[in-house]
Amino acid sequence: MIADVLSDATARMNRALEAAKDDFGTVRTGRANPQMFAKILVSYYGTMTPLEQLASLQNQEARTMLIGPYDKAALRDIEIAIRDTPNLGANVGNDGTTIRATLPELTTERRKEFVKIVKAKAEDARISVRNIRRKAKDELDALKSEVGDDEVGRAEKELELITKSHVDGIDDAFKRKEAELLEI
Repeated sequence: MIADVLSDATARMNRALEAAKDDFGTVRTGRANPQMFAKILVSYYGTMTPLEQLASLQNQEARTMLIGPYDKAALRDIEIAIRDTPNLGANVGNDGTTIRATLPELTTERRKEFVKIVKAKAEDARISVRNIRRKAKDELDALKSEVGDDEVGRAEKELELITKSHVDGIDDAFKRKEAELLEI
């Protein structure tokens, strides 16, 4: 029973860590990467659809992304969605079959703003991990009458170690992203 609670908490914390890393990838760093564009939602026949499901994404140059829609009818909608995406600032143009999105150079002020955005995302991820820990601790406390205080105490210490390793993973990912953002 205790092992089930701990393995469930570990799996959920792993998902929270991966979600945080994916979230960090959507913040622009001055270089174009497909991950920044993948989560952009496009109105495709009335349904909001992620761009990665509607088009192929390729790096053409350091700051240019080449987007090839699978359905040419969606070309205009994709172009509008990229142009209207906040915090991206891409210059968008198309040649009738593909879209070129060019990212402008980042100013120092803009880089610092992006660091603040990533910092907020990191804190949200830490809160998520702590909420998972709290729920697992409540489940362990409910098991006290069945397995005893000593077993639950050991499990809580193990839960704290698991939580610390995941929070440290979020902090490491944040530091890497911050360094990437501030690199000129």
